[in-house]
Amino acid sequence: MVQQQYQAAIDAYSKVERPSASSWNKMGIAYQMLFDTKNAMRCYNESLKIDPNHSGTFNNLATLEDSRKNFAAAERLYRQALKIDPNSARTLKNLGTNLTLQHRYSESAEMYSRALALDPHILDKSSGPTAGARVSIKDRGQESYLSARTCARAGLNDCAIAQLRKAFDEGFATTKQVAADEDFEALRQTPEFERLLAEQQ
Repeated sequence: MVQQQYQAAIDAYSKVERPSASSWNKMGIAYQMLFDTKNAMRCYNESLKIDPNHSGTFNNLATLEDSRKNFAAAERLYRQALKIDPNSARTLKNLGTNLTLQHRYSESAEMYSRALALDPHILDKSSGPTAGARVSIKDRGQESYLSARTCARAGLNDCAIAQLRKAFDEGFATTKQVAADEDFEALRQTPEFERLLAEQQ
């Protein structure tokens, strides 16, 4: 059903006589979500020919490079997108994931923090291409744990609990590790935190 929706989007955008940069970008997204990397790249390049400062296209090109494990190239594209639109929570989140994949955890946490300041729910949003679409369980666990710490420091308890639960499910976090982490000091006083730890016993 979802694949049919993306194919329908491609068919619709293909009929536009003079596609805008945004139209090419959206068609690229549809191709990317269908794992057609070649056509996604073609559409993103067409988008940038029309508008060399289309930040969304740079972000999506970066997620494409992340999916191919070209992390350094992806990072450059994310940073280019942020030069154009420094307040894109989505791009900041994706760059945070990219830096996690490069094991640059302090920089990653900074990006998540900036993203959450702009949109407290950004870590729960997964529509469209994302940097972590094809990463290992271990890297996803690291990403979730960093996100949980960032949410906890920002006082976003629901976000912190949700991300910690992911980290546990992905086999990264342990109750001993979480209990000793200073970032969760305030969170420890909540019944939600106690229930989460109890679930792991």
